Amino acid sequence: MKNALENRIDEFQDRVIANRNMADLALNIPGWGMDADPENDPTYPMKHYNGADHQRLNYEKAPQQPLDMEVFHSIERPGVTRVFGTSTPPAGLSGAIRRYAYKYSEATATHWMTLILADRVDVIQGKINDLKHGVIPNPWKERGWSAEWKYNRSAFLGRAATTALLITAGVLWFKRRSLNKQLLGRR
Repeated sequence: MKNALENRIDEFQDRVIANRNMADLALNIPGWGMDADPENDPTYPMKHYNGADHQRLNYEKAPQQPLDMEVFHSIERPGVTRVFGTSTPPAGLSGAIRRYAYKYSEATATHWMTLILADRVDVIQGKINDLKHGVIPNPWKERGWSAEWKYNRSAFLGRAATTALLITAGVLWFKRRSLNKQLLGRR
């Protein structure tokens, strides 16, 4: 298979690339490449043609960013994009969960649900890392409760009361359940 990434896109070369990529995929995926034909531009009624649209096709692509860490990419892509984020490389349990998620297509719930789980695990890892470095979490500031108290006090109090009510109901329910088990055990 020919490399899908070109260093330079010359005028009218986009049609060659689109045809090459559509040849394999258009047969198997309904609707694939429906907007690849410039003659069938879906933005036609809204677009104001200025005569220079062909010039946007003749540009230098960004150089490939060096791969000096693990970067996840969709299994639908042949490789990583030319530029990618490096602020939070995969680490620990959340990294392992992300590795698992990227084994599945972006069209599956498994991919997205495991990424959401990885985000939740990453939050817990961050809290543990903060504690290891002597930083005590401050939920009042981190969750924006100061601003909520200042600018939206009634909603804040309503949510706080609802939360307190739900926690109290849960505690009472568990106590009642354990008390019932104790009473049934005595008979």
